[in-house]
Amino acid sequence: MDPNFIQGLHNLLTQSVSSNDTVQLKAATAQLNTEYYKNPACISALASILASSPEVAVRQLAAVEMRKRINQKSGDLWTQLPQDERQQIKDKLPELILAEPNNLVRHSAARVIAAIASVEIPNGTWPQLLPFLHQSCTSAQTIHREVGIYILFTVLENIVEGFQEHLQSFFKLFESLLNDPESMDVRVTTVRALGVIAQYIDSDDKADIKSFQALLPSMIRVIGQCLEANNETGARQLFDVFETLLILEIPILGPHIAEFASFLLTCGGNRNFDAELRVLALNALNWTVQYKKSKIQSQNLAPAILEGLMPIATEPEPEDLDDDAPCRSALRIIDGLATSLPPTQVFPALRTLIQQYFSSPDPANRRGAMLALGVAVEGCSEFMTPLMNHVWPIIEAGLQDQDASVRKATCTAVSCLCEWLEEECVSKHAALVPAIMTLVNDPATQRSACTALDALLEILHDVIEQYLQLIMEQLAGLLDTAPLTVKAVVTGAIGSAAHASKEKFLPYFQPTMNKLQHFLVLTAEGEEIELRGITMDAVGTFAEAVGVEVFRPYFADMMKQAFQGIEMGSARLRECSFLFFGVMARVFREEFAPFLSSVVPPLLTSCRQAEHGEENETLSTSEAAAAFASGSSPSSAIAVVDEIDANGNPEVELEDIDVEKMLDVNSAIAVEKEIAADTIGTLFAATRNHFFPYVEQCTLELVSLLPHYYEGIRKSATDSLLEIVRTFYDLSDLQEWQPGTTVQTPISSSVKELIGHSLPPLLEMYESEDNKSVVSSLCVGFAETINKIGPAFLENHLDSICSIAVQVLEQKALCQQDPDQDENEEAPEDSAEYDSVLISSAGDLVASLANALGGDFAQAFGTFFPLVSKYYKKSRSLSDRSSAIGCLAEIIAGMKNAVTPSTEPLLELFYRALGDEEAEVQSNAAFAVGLLVENSEVDLSPQFLPLLAALRPLFDVAPDASPARLNSKDNAAGAVSRLIVRNTAAVPLDQVLPVLMESLPLKNDYLENRPVFRALFHLFRTNPQALYPFMDRLLMVFAHVLDPSGVDQIGDEGRGQLINLVGALNAEDPAKIQAAGLSAFVPGA
Repeated sequence: MDPNFIQGLHNLLTQSVSSNDTVQLKAATAQLNTEYYKNPACISALASILASSPEVAVRQLAAVEMRKRINQKSGDLWTQLPQDERQQIKDKLPELILAEPNNLVRHSAARVIAAIASVEIPNGTWPQLLPFLHQSCTSAQTIHREVGIYILFTVLENIVEGFQEHLQSFFKLFESLLNDPESMDVRVTTVRALGVIAQYIDSDDKADIKSFQALLPSMIRVIGQCLEANNETGARQLFDVFETLLILEIPILGPHIAEFASFLLTCGGNRNFDAELRVLALNALNWTVQYKKSKIQSQNLAPAILEGLMPIATEPEPEDLDDDAPCRSALRIIDGLATSLPPTQVFPALRTLIQQYFSSPDPANRRGAMLALGVAVEGCSEFMTPLMNHVWPIIEAGLQDQDASVRKATCTAVSCLCEWLEEECVSKHAALVPAIMTLVNDPATQRSACTALDALLEILHDVIEQYLQLIMEQLAGLLDTAPLTVKAVVTGAIGSAAHASKEKFLPYFQPTMNKLQHFLVLTAEGEEIELRGITMDAVGTFAEAVGVEVFRPYFADMMKQAFQGIEMGSARLRECSFLFFGVMARVFREEFAPFLSSVVPPLLTSCRQAEHGEENETLSTSEAAAAFASGSSPSSAIAVVDEIDANGNPEVELEDIDVEKMLDVNSAIAVEKEIAADTIGTLFAATRNHFFPYVEQCTLELVSLLPHYYEGIRKSATDSLLEIVRTFYDLSDLQEWQPGTTVQTPISSSVKELIGHSLPPLLEMYESEDNKSVVSSLCVGFAETINKIGPAFLENHLDSICSIAVQVLEQKALCQQDPDQDENEEAPEDSAEYDSVLISSAGDLVASLANALGGDFAQAFGTFFPLVSKYYKKSRSLSDRSSAIGCLAEIIAGMKNAVTPSTEPLLELFYRALGDEEAEVQSNAAFAVGLLVENSEVDLSPQFLPLLAALRPLFDVAPDASPARLNSKDNAAGAVSRLIVRNTAAVPLDQVLPVLMESLPLKNDYLENRPVFRALFHLFRTNPQALYPFMDRLLMVFAHVLDPSGVDQIGDEGRGQLINLVGALNAEDPAKIQAAGLSAFVPGA
């Protein structure tokens, strides 16, 4: 080899690591690229420099560049080297690494071997490598073992295929290395190597799985040793390995989950360990709960985990919301347990702990108890509802606790309760509002109290009226005096007050706008930008509250502010502007159309934004700068521009990127994209045909977002796509469709084409969708679209859509699968509340199919009936039982008389459901049984008396009963009315009518007025004397439902028939009609 070539290369590398002169560095880079790195000889030259240079930094850079050259263009430069030179490097390099004194250089050189192996091993041209590695790993010299296992690890990272027949010998080797008596590095690297191997084990390789599992206790022990030694780097690497093992589709960790969870809990709770290491252990436990929930559930591990987490939850929280700490990790796991597992396994144990900790004299314990309660609500809300009488005393005591940290934690818990237990919180307004307002005035609790107030006001609706003046006076004062962070939550709370009070907010609108307007020109990053964004959100809520005419004077100026927000380079402000556009479009409808040409392009630009730290002009300079490290280390000082990956993009070394900052930027962009995608559907629905020019490009953009890694974007793209399809259909030349598998009413070609662009990608997304909320959204979106468009939406795709519903109800969808659960094993009946939401959405989809197919659904009903009815069992949750009966009712409504063959089993099921302990289930059962009697061709008259007896208790409801109880009474009235219409003679009217009349007018479910009034019209025609004793009551009911100042309660057809009836009654007794206030409704009056 030419010594001058080697010397020239050596000089340039020396210059690169020693010079701080940017011009000199650029010149060196250019010379290396043009004169050296395109020549295969550079690999041998770099090997020579690696072997002989006296300077560590030069040897290190030579190793890095040698690896890059070998990897370049899939090993093309390496294979151009003469065979003898390649052989010489392969012979000498392993020995050279063993002799290398510097650890960093050894590691970089090991990666060179891995790069060579990735080319040579598949070709079978390096048989000496494995024996060398085995010899090194079993050497008596520690340094040789460290080098040997590190090379093996890096080789395995690059290539496993050629080594799979050696797995069993690797396991034997690793067994001894995991217990290396002298070197932590050997033990850590062995675990990392096992992490790589695990990814290549197939679920059929039972022997390999068994061998791997035998090593797990030793692997877990190594993590413990890292933590004891305060070895953060090693601990991070090993937790990464275990997180990989958790997400694999092979059940490697299964038998050791209890041991692993207990180990992680012990590490996370050990206050002698560094806080960052404890967080790592707790994060791994969180992953264990998420990915191994079937094992956690089957072994009932939640109570023990909760007991270990509670002391951690009581530890101090850092001031900065973005800082992680053991207490925050512990609360995340409590949240994860509550949302992933059946509440029966979580809340009883947690409730005991909360009561125990809340009665402690130590405020830290009381604070931890309150925070634990708050995070558990989301996953246990349904289960908690009947227990709230035991929860409220703790909340009320917490709001008045002598310690400010406990009061703040209680405010957090109240915020969570308001989000998930709306009715219960509204019912406690008399206690909550004054207590929270007291805390709003206390500087120590102001911010937390305003957040709780915001959540409470959002749900108060009419109840807010009695508090509005007091609340607005206090909050308006804080807008002048409070610090910026408090002003932000105060502004949010005022927005919620407007949302709840609607037109009652009018007196406060203008004064509040005057106070808020200067927040809309804030520009500094951080708190100012956050306040500006929240103010935009609040102003949008004001517009919805006060209406078009009152808000119009502010409309143009506020749109200008929103456009400025887009230009400021902040993902948060872009997100707020997009939300504002959506609200303005909903408020101003077609008046918003002139803005579309300025609004749609930024939405599409946002959807197209690059992520993962790619260069992109839509990233602000500060965001882009934050994503990348400075590149000042020797290894990244030289940028080799001709390294191109398979997609034609310049390769970026992962070491050169600050991954955490990059992920922060990506998450902000991802949320912005989610809002942008969501806004697109809102704009079309609001502006209608004015949006036509943008439909095609928006549809294509939304389709391109369906495979996105972030589930929020997939969900909003799904929702918007289906919204576009429905709106487009509404605006087409549509005719009413007829149910059936055959499309009898064709849709326009443009609607058909739009469905053709949208539906296949959505079905494709489902095949790989692992997120339950996205599948749930897809099912609900499909149901809404099928109900609107009918059979034409299902054309050519009926089987695929049916299959989604079947898979979800069988709990066999990808998002419901658990690698530790046997394929033929039934999913447990006791499930998380989030699982019930998914089952309910699949029920909506089945009901929509019945609606679209009508009688043609009969064959599919044979498949779906057992799948749906299995969710009605005493052991199932309220949500499962209620949605099963509701789904069957909707199916009957769609199938009509085609339900006849299944009358008997359905009736038997509905009888059981009418006797359910929960009003929500009884309500659906009443609705279902009425529809069955109405639609089945089987004469059910012999069942009328037992049915009426089963329905009778539903009429006994106190005026202040829960909405579910009031609803069940309305549905019972509807069911009785359907019986009367079906066969009046089989109904003992003298006993039934007094009860039915007493239940009128209906207060909750106005849809049931339709069967009620059909029954009344029927009786007036066929048996009017039965109604005469109730005339005064009926005329009052008629006046109530016809009242033009109220909401429509009977629909146009019912209203027309009722007015005709009033006319007929007026002819008989005008004085009575006049006394009832109905004269105005007499035809011709």
